Amino acid sequence: MIQQTKPRNADTVIVLDFETTGMSPDQGDRAIEVGAIKLEGGEIVDRFQGLMNPGLRVSSFIEGLTGISNEMLDEAPSCGVVMDEFADFIEGYDLVAHNASFDRRFLDAELAGIGRGYAGEFACSMLAARRVYPDAPNHKLGTLVEYKSISNNGTFHRALADAEMTAGLWLGMLRDITARHEFVNIPFVLMQELGRVPAVAAAGFLGREGGRN
Repeated sequence: MIQQTKPRNADTVIVLDFETTGMSPDQGDRAIEVGAIKLEGGEIVDRFQGLMNPGLRVSSFIEGLTGISNEMLDEAPSCGVVMDEFADFIEGYDLVAHNASFDRRFLDAELAGIGRGYAGEFACSMLAARRVYPDAPNHKLGTLVEYKSISNNGTFHRALADAEMTAGLWLGMLRDITARHEFVNIPFVLMQELGRVPAVAAAGFLGREGGRN
């Protein structure tokens, strides 16, 4: 049984991103790249990046969106090989993704295919950002990167680059919540709950929780 051993603080997580052949593993779509940032105490301590061969051709749309070509994937290891390594990488950590329901579906499907699992839970940086930054023009990753002046190299729709930017957004939200509501440590579960709180109630929720922290 997988044991979760790391502290359940929101600044000690793995931030991940998948690039895929399409929108849903239920429709036969597969992962073609995974990238992840390991954070401990708010500091980047490790990274993971892997192209993977899904055993099927990707469309010209996906090639254009991601820059990942069929030729690149032909030379990549299989999904099973990469995901087995990734399962080891995420063991014991909670997980964060932007639009986490999408990434979680692919993570679950790819790990199920090789008989692996994970003990951590998910939080969604997009849902949290809707509560923390209600005045942003929208809550797409690229918009929030510009809105909060998050460091980036201009690359989008590559897994590690998107995970890097999501990690920057996540840590920025933790800093802003701490400053506004006098938190000492922000529990991971609070960020999960924040994503479920109605947007109009988010400030009051954080104020109450900050007073208890």
